[in-house]
Amino acid sequence: MALAVEKRAVAVLLVLYAFLEVSIAAVYKVGDSAGWTIIGNIDYKKWATTKTFQVGDIILFEYSPQFHNVMQVTHPEYQACNASAPITTHKTGNDSITITNHGHHYFLCGFPGHCQAGQKVDINVLHVAVSAPTPSALPSVPAAATPAPSPSDAAPLYAFKRLLANLGWTLAVFVCGFA
Repeated sequence: MALAVEKRAVAVLLVLYAFLEVSIAAVYKVGDSAGWTIIGNIDYKKWATTKTFQVGDIILFEYSPQFHNVMQVTHPEYQACNASAPITTHKTGNDSITITNHGHHYFLCGFPGHCQAGQKVDINVLHVAVSAPTPSALPSVPAAATPAPSPSDAAPLYAFKRLLANLGWTLAVFVCGFA
């Protein structure tokens, strides 16, 4: 009887751990240090393709609101740089947008000529299974000397935490099933 209670307690703790780990989201600053701008010829398409976006991640647009804005648009509007009927418009200069579903999320600057100059981004959230990093991908530097990852480099860390959370769920189900 005591062993069954112990197994259930471990299972509950694993489920709680998994829940807490899954709730962690990555924050991606669009354009990294340059931000959301037309200065500097930022390639937002290239920027986005180097990221692995997940549901729950936060997309941060930082810009000067007197010169830029952020409009979420449909795919045809994105392709045509048409800002006449956006889904949403953001104007604060420090806009955080939480990704709530898989698929493409299209954003552009609605100021005249900015989208045509390349100020648009396609955030594509894929349905992907999280895999563990290979041992060669793990840092060989002691943890104390390793700097914290920047928001844009944080995706692998969060992917690994999500893997641990999924393993926790699996283990909890396994333990509960045999308790």
